[in-house]
Amino acid sequence: MRIIKQDGFNYAFDADACMSCKGKCCTGKSGYIWVKKEEILTLAADLKIKDEDFVLQYLSKVGFRYTLKEIPFQNGFACILFDTEKYGCKAYDARPSQCRSFPFWDYFKHGQKELEEECTGILPL
Repeated sequence: MRIIKQDGFNYAFDADACMSCKGKCCTGKSGYIWVKKEEILTLAADLKIKDEDFVLQYLSKVGFRYTLKEIPFQNGFACILFDTEKYGCKAYDARPSQCRSFPFWDYFKHGQKELEEECTGILPL
């Protein structure tokens, strides 16, 4: 077990649980995965496509920001970077900071029950 803890959170995270969960954090309800300019460049390079092509194919603009697009998947949605056959991220090493920081989002400080339903790696402290 690779247990990760973060100050201010009443739970820990077993990173090894990701191997068996089949991408629950990348699928389900619709939502936003915000992507910063430097992350766009990193993701495009990782996928070996031009920056402009990445923006057109993978992103939607919401106000002044960009979010990763979603695709229909099962009874909800999946991140466009989620490989629905291999159940993993197509750009895992280049994923945005919002993905990297999961499950330690401020939102879940008061929504731990919801998080426990979504993530099999959550360990209450």
